[in-house]
Amino acid sequence: MDRDIQESTAAPARTTRVIMARLEHAIETGVYADGDQLPAERQLAITFGTARSTIRKVLDELEKRDLVVRRVGSGTFVNYAGPRHQGLEDVADLVSPLQLIETRFAVEPYMTRLATIHATKSDLDRIADVLRRLEAPGIDENLFTQLDSEFHLELARCSRNPLIVRVYQEVNMVRLHAQWDRMKKLILLPEKIASYNRQHRAIFEALERRDGQAAADLISRHLEEARQDLIGAGG
Repeated sequence: MDRDIQESTAAPARTTRVIMARLEHAIETGVYADGDQLPAERQLAITFGTARSTIRKVLDELEKRDLVVRRVGSGTFVNYAGPRHQGLEDVADLVSPLQLIETRFAVEPYMTRLATIHATKSDLDRIADVLRRLEAPGIDENLFTQLDSEFHLELARCSRNPLIVRVYQEVNMVRLHAQWDRMKKLILLPEKIASYNRQHRAIFEALERRDGQAAADLISRHLEEARQDLIGAGG
């Protein structure tokens, strides 16, 4: 009897350690980036096949380690900027906006196809929220760039491939570079923002339909328009 009790208490402890290690790794490797909201306790409990009380213990410990911040009524948010990749800023100096688009062509069509397979309802809800903010009237080029980066990063997360997520986080960091900053002022006029958002909406609708081929084709056309716009702006 005593042995049974010991084993029953040891198993949850092992479960807690395993979940802790997986979430900590996901945060430190950028699957969940600084400022990202973690899935709700209920969703994490389903994902890990455990009780919400176990998830609560894990989140409490992550908070003690200053890896997350818990906000009552809002959720749990990552609080880990992490070490910068050495040399990334040097690479950003060398990468032109057109080369960045070429990199995105190599990653995003297949990434988006994977998203149509793996995206959950919660994922779709987050993307829909980003899309609503993108489509808000009067959005300027700076807010558009921020939300556009979020939209595409959410697609990367839906791939459920940590390496793709990390690659796309690096893409977004290069997009913050001064070269793109100059280009966006030339390109992101209201009519162009509206055009890009129509494409975002079509990609999202293909994602909802789980139509991988359509989503991949749409994002390829989206990137081709961006490439032509860069060429036209002298990028």
